[in-house]
Amino acid sequence: MKFIDEARIEVVAGDGGNGIASFCREKFRPFGGPDGGDGGKGGSIFAVADRNINTLVDFRFSKLHMAKRGENGRGADCYGKGADDVFLRMPVGTLIFDRNTEELIADLTEHGQEVLLAKGGEGGWGNIHFKTSTNRAPRQHGNGKEGERRELRLELKVLADVGLLGMPNAGKSTFITAVSNARPKIADYPFTTLHPNLGVVRVSHEKSFVIADIPGLIEGAAEGAGLGHQFLRHLQRTGLLLHIVDFSPFDDVDPVKEAKALAQELRKYDESLYEKPRWLVLNKLDVVPEDERKKRVKDFVKRLGWKGPVFEISALNREGCEDLVMAIYSHLAEKRVQETRSEETTMEESAHGVLSIEADDPRFKIID
Repeated sequence: MKFIDEARIEVVAGDGGNGIASFCREKFRPFGGPDGGDGGKGGSIFAVADRNINTLVDFRFSKLHMAKRGENGRGADCYGKGADDVFLRMPVGTLIFDRNTEELIADLTEHGQEVLLAKGGEGGWGNIHFKTSTNRAPRQHGNGKEGERRELRLELKVLADVGLLGMPNAGKSTFITAVSNARPKIADYPFTTLHPNLGVVRVSHEKSFVIADIPGLIEGAAEGAGLGHQFLRHLQRTGLLLHIVDFSPFDDVDPVKEAKALAQELRKYDESLYEKPRWLVLNKLDVVPEDERKKRVKDFVKRLGWKGPVFEISALNREGCEDLVMAIYSHLAEKRVQETRSEETTMEESAHGVLSIEADDPRFKIID
């Protein structure tokens, strides 16, 4: 299936049915009175997050989504039938924007989450609602209201705990294949990866995390070189970035220069993404003689001016990968604990603040 992470669609909710003016005409009831029913409600359109879908390809070719209008009312107090709602299933991680105002309508982050995109029109009233003591034969009736119409822009940001960042052929796809269930295409030419790949890394039976691999970046990506910045949005939801470096390129490319260039491209795209926790992963250590590894790694880190964590691996033969996976899981677990404690502290402070306000409120007086 082709990976699509952007789409533009139009949603049109159904109009409400019209109410009618009708009068009872039955034997032995010569003055039966008004009996016109209301029109039915038009169908609404909802977005539903579905974890079984991972692309917006269905919306790339199907641009217009319409719900049916409600039925008109009928005589004998018969109300029109409401139209069925339309549910558009989208991948978890989809952002929905209004194309005209660029307002964020919804962020689908949980499986089964439902969001109203366009509300169906209400049905019009029949003449039974206009009957009064002075107007016993009303001929008024209401028309159904129009359903909402919206032009939307869909943008998919995959949900992953860890994101892989690196130049083309740095070994990102080989790494995600070595540690997860993902099986991306791997070849010996640049830009083999053309779209993001997700893999689940199993630390144990009940412990796991999701890792995302995106196409490689090159210097000048901000100006459209290579595949540009179009896939960096998929790293914005991650909690940790792994900067994978080809430590032993076959040509005369300086890996330090490439690493600095990639960091600058990341900064040009989004400062907050640049500030995310980032670990340096030196890949392809298997082609470096063992007696030279320590010296070359030390020289690389010094020239780069790197102060963060450094890991040495060989994704091809999985050397060092297990230690890296365990370190990643420990980091993510610690981060979750900190976030939970922060939420609990916020709730406690909020509750304490409410109690303090009530105690100090001059409207509350103690009566002896």
